[in-house]
Amino acid sequence: MGLRIAIFGQAPFGRDVTERLADAGHEIVGVYAPPKGGRPDPLAQLAEERGFRLFRYKRFRKKGVAIPELVDEYAALGAELNVFPFTTVIIPPEIADHPKHRSICFHPSLLPKYRGGAALAWQIMLGETESGVSVFQVTEGVDEGPLVVQKGGVEIGPEDTVSSLYFDKLYAMGVDAVVEAVDAIGEGRATFTPQTSEGASFQGLVDDDVARIDWSKTAVEIDRQIRGCDPSPGAWAEQGGAPLRLFASRLAPGDADEAPGTLLGAADGRLRIAARGGVLEVAKLRAGDAKKGSAVEWLETAGVEAGARLD
Repeated sequence: MGLRIAIFGQAPFGRDVTERLADAGHEIVGVYAPPKGGRPDPLAQLAEERGFRLFRYKRFRKKGVAIPELVDEYAALGAELNVFPFTTVIIPPEIADHPKHRSICFHPSLLPKYRGGAALAWQIMLGETESGVSVFQVTEGVDEGPLVVQKGGVEIGPEDTVSSLYFDKLYAMGVDAVVEAVDAIGEGRATFTPQTSEGASFQGLVDDDVARIDWSKTAVEIDRQIRGCDPSPGAWAEQGGAPLRLFASRLAPGDADEAPGTLLGAADGRLRIAARGGVLEVAKLRAGDAKKGSAVEWLETAGVEAGARLD
């Protein structure tokens, strides 16, 4: 049974979910995408191409209260279900709970583990070896609502970054999971399984404080930190008083005799850095405000020699 659906999202993931739902026979009564910015938003572009009603608001609340005119405008759409395929704004309950089937949301972890807005990063940084996706019904608590669809069995590899884990492994599975959840709701066969408190966790966003490298940690921990902060914000240490952000890390076998943070030179197109209990091999970096580039080229052109130490 086709549903009348309002979409709250953005980016390629929001676009692909919306396109799949429309092609499956659901009616997209409204699309809420971010306000116009530097780059065109793929979801907004799809709405314009296919004639979906497009709304672009920065926020839906003012001083913690839902903006009445936006609630009324939304209510007039007659949505039976809201879908949040990739939204970073807070949707007030006056909108989230309004439709007959309320709202469902995509999350890139095996809930109840790794609730919060940086689930991919923390899974890598905390050493998880398996990931998956969840679609849940939205409630007041952050990512705490009952599960509608969950798919797992995705390996987090030793060189995975946030980008590779998301785009190469979870993206297509996530689109399928959202469509599966909507179809089940529309056909009246969806089950809503409450999340357990066992194993539940919430992690905050990954900012520069989280991304700063502590060389007293092990090579394994720092490698995970670099990959979990890749592509943003970039795990960093200081070199010459300026931040040096490291990307595309992997662990090399063997130990380093030099102090942690010591630059060991280049090998196989990567910059080698000593760490406690191992050696980090970094393919890319960004020095200060410069663009991201080859770590080996930086070593060759920045006037920094092997033996220098990152603070």
